[in-house]
Amino acid sequence: MLAGCRIIPKTDPICLGSISSLPSSVFENIIDISSIGKSFMSRTNTTAKPDVGRALLSLSGQINRQWRRALDRRLQPLGLTEATWLPLLYIARATQPLRQKDLAALMGLDSSSVVRLLDGLQTAGYIQRLEGTDRREKIIHLTDTGKQTVSSVEQVVLEGRRRLFLDIDGADLETTRSVMQQLLGTLESLDGALWADTDGADSHA
Repeated sequence: MLAGCRIIPKTDPICLGSISSLPSSVFENIIDISSIGKSFMSRTNTTAKPDVGRALLSLSGQINRQWRRALDRRLQPLGLTEATWLPLLYIARATQPLRQKDLAALMGLDSSSVVRLLDGLQTAGYIQRLEGTDRREKIIHLTDTGKQTVSSVEQVVLEGRRRLFLDIDGADLETTRSVMQQLLGTLESLDGALWADTDGADSHA
């Protein structure tokens, strides 16, 4: 996604800028929303052409996926895959103690998948899971190795973003960020009720 996607303001490793991201993360809660469809765009802005809305949603998903693939290729020589660097970035960028269920929500994973993911990160020496104020829940902490790894990843991310946005006017980037932020806010406020009053209206992407 272009600058402005959600992955939490500073936590979205998959975001291309400070869109805080996407989710669908990272990068932005970076989520591929390309299937939301043209009915959403025609309802929120009657002056927007449906095909423009469709293209915008499709492009945002494509950009997000290609950005993550590009990072994955660049980080492979360091022995890192997306299953490693992405959760580490989420953990490092968290603004408050991060629990297992918090990471699951950020990455869009179920509990069992996150447990396996964290088991692997802990075995590799990147994280520790320590008791918090509530002993029933573990807080995820980066080890020194994890912090060093995150530092390397952040350098790659920063350089990639710099090169990606090099030839794009700053005002255009800010406009794009603002639009994406509005779309994200609408999706969050409606919480899955986009078609609640469409009465069977066309909702194809």
